[in-house]
Amino acid sequence: MFLALTPPTDVLEQLADYLQPRRDADGPLRWSRVEQWHITLAFMATVPDRASDELDELLTELAADRSGFELALAGAGAFPDPVRAKALWIGVTGELDPLHRLAATTRAAAVRAGIEVAGGRFRPHLTVARANRPVEATRWLRVLELYQGRTWAVDGFALIRSQLGGGGSRTAHQERAYYRLGTE
Repeated sequence: MFLALTPPTDVLEQLADYLQPRRDADGPLRWSRVEQWHITLAFMATVPDRASDELDELLTELAADRSGFELALAGAGAFPDPVRAKALWIGVTGELDPLHRLAATTRAAAVRAGIEVAGGRFRPHLTVARANRPVEATRWLRVLELYQGRTWAVDGFALIRSQLGGGGSRTAHQERAYYRLGTE
């Protein structure tokens, strides 16, 4: 399971239109499906049943105490770096301080509920492609770094369950709960 922001449909469609000619090019990249695009706040490999209710309560309180903010998708990068890229991503701009605070507090809520949170330092991004083996991605990044999407208002975040499809070939995401910001 993971906690994430999902940009509005029109923001995702704008990015999909920008990426379409790149997706059609031959290459070593596996492009992510639009319905899987999100900005991960916290990743939790397992959420024990006993922790679910407490997590829900903590996230509901946390969301009610937060105000909305504005973000946009812009720029690009690669993990771990452009020369040995295993993932390409689109960056996030806008009101980054509230985004970082939201990521930190959602992670803290999960830990308080007794859930182990994976990952290191929060780096806001939206993954658009992956590679089975490291690739030199500088030419891809030159094009992707030019991307600038429209601004949108973040009004909440979701708890999403990730489940492998048949044979482990496709992952499906199912929204389990949505936490609206500022709903005290």
